[in-house]
Amino acid sequence: MTAFSHPPECSPVSPKTPPSSEFPALNSPSPLTPADYLKKILTARVYDVAVETALEPARALSRRLHNTVLFKREDQQPVRSFKLRGAYNKMAQMPAEQIAKGVICASAGNHAQGVALSASRMGIRAVIVMPTTTPQLKVDAVRGFGGEVVLYGESYSDAYGHAVTLQKKEGLTFVHPFDDPDVIAGQGTVAMEIMRQVQTLGADKAAKSGHKTGSKTGPGIDAVFVAIGGGGLISGVANYIKAVAPGVKVIGVQMNDSNAMIQSVDAHERVTLPDVGLFSDGTAVKLVGEETFRIAHELVDGYVTVDTDAVCAAIKDIFVDTRSIVEPAGALAVAAIKQYVAEHKTKGETYAAILCGANMNFDRLRFVAERAEVGEEREALFAVTIPEERGSFKRFCELIGELPGGTRNVTEFNYRISDAAKAHVFVGLTTQSKGESAKVAKNFEKNGFKTLDLTHDELAKEHIRHMVGGISSLAQDERLLRFVFPERPGALMKFLSLMRPGWNISLFHYRNQGADYGRILVGLQVPAADDKAFEKFLQTLNYPYVEETHNPVYRMFLQK
Repeated sequence: MTAFSHPPECSPVSPKTPPSSEFPALNSPSPLTPADYLKKILTARVYDVAVETALEPARALSRRLHNTVLFKREDQQPVRSFKLRGAYNKMAQMPAEQIAKGVICASAGNHAQGVALSASRMGIRAVIVMPTTTPQLKVDAVRGFGGEVVLYGESYSDAYGHAVTLQKKEGLTFVHPFDDPDVIAGQGTVAMEIMRQVQTLGADKAAKSGHKTGSKTGPGIDAVFVAIGGGGLISGVANYIKAVAPGVKVIGVQMNDSNAMIQSVDAHERVTLPDVGLFSDGTAVKLVGEETFRIAHELVDGYVTVDTDAVCAAIKDIFVDTRSIVEPAGALAVAAIKQYVAEHKTKGETYAAILCGANMNFDRLRFVAERAEVGEEREALFAVTIPEERGSFKRFCELIGELPGGTRNVTEFNYRISDAAKAHVFVGLTTQSKGESAKVAKNFEKNGFKTLDLTHDELAKEHIRHMVGGISSLAQDERLLRFVFPERPGALMKFLSLMRPGWNISLFHYRNQGADYGRILVGLQVPAADDKAFEKFLQTLNYPYVEETHNPVYRMFLQK
């Protein structure tokens, strides 16, 4: 999916959904104009709880892209998300007698925390209905902000239905996560701050960051990239920017497996996705808002879709520049800027990316780190077939060192003996630029090693890389050792050079962990008569090791 175009439908969609099928109908008797929204944004009440977040140049990313990238740091809000703005503004606009009865919402994420904190500051009751599947981290966060958590159902739809029931039963006011003019106006204050801050960065600061003091389209900025879930944030941003600087582009960003807004805009009516991807859970919305769809359809200049790997790479880019870790939704805008620059070959322009949230589950970091290098195409993955004969592994490693294009590090190497004639190895290599994997695969083929390029293979990236191995009847006289190798060129070749020619590597597992030392599991077929020579080899090698030949786990899963 490219900017300023719309993708083919990636999944079946239903006809237009009646407004009452998922959310309460809007109270607004007629559509608000951009002028109406501008007035609401300028008078929005958000700063009793929200803070004006920084607009910071992303220096490292800007240098790489040859364009100035500015991060709008909504991850710095008290609830680590922009959602606080809209929730509080909605509640602050309510009549005193209505707000005194309390509020309710259905949410498993950032909106829940925004409503809870806003209610706490206002001294009122807040009931937050969350699915029973909500991570405990988020449940605890909502309770920590004073919310009264009700766990119900296994999905958001279940929670929403129960919230509607409780709303009517207890006389509470429903605070919608996005499809409400006051919520939209609160989110629009993000754009108000961006447009003011971009003008006050200062000439000296602008010169140091490579930022322009003015542009052909607006006051110092060319485009603002905004993640879209239900559409509340982009509706507020688009209304404000198109009112004060219509030449500045507003570009919406969605995941390729959760693009309800893009499909709705394509169809000129709201459509419901049967399923949504959950990696970017903050934007995983099956049906966008009635009002947010109307605004996006009228005011948003274009759309970009990004995939999981691109978002993981963007999370890393943000960390490099800020030393902060955002959630997947918070990195969508950065992933889109990189994709937009690559496609349109722009230089010298200025783009703002709204980092809309940073409520990242810690256990998700492993997956993000694993996929970031592939997402940036700084790592290429291959399945290579080599002859099962003495010296072939060493010859293959030497070939890696001789590949054109500069030094390449091995990031992963998985192998288990399984055939008497040929060996299949899973290899990861660093790359310098996108598109190199095909050239590397061709070079391997030219040198007699049959190769499959797995860089874009989802099964390989997500599962197969962790499953290479198993019990082998060919692994006779096998000794299993865990080594610590120094992460420097030549460490593996030293190991291979010191080995006796008669010893065979029957298992090899290595994955770069970003540390100074690599942890490697090696199976070596060493006859009992060579025990003394093997001990001498280990002493000469002088790499820390632990022998695991008698480990019961090894005997259960790897030894016949």
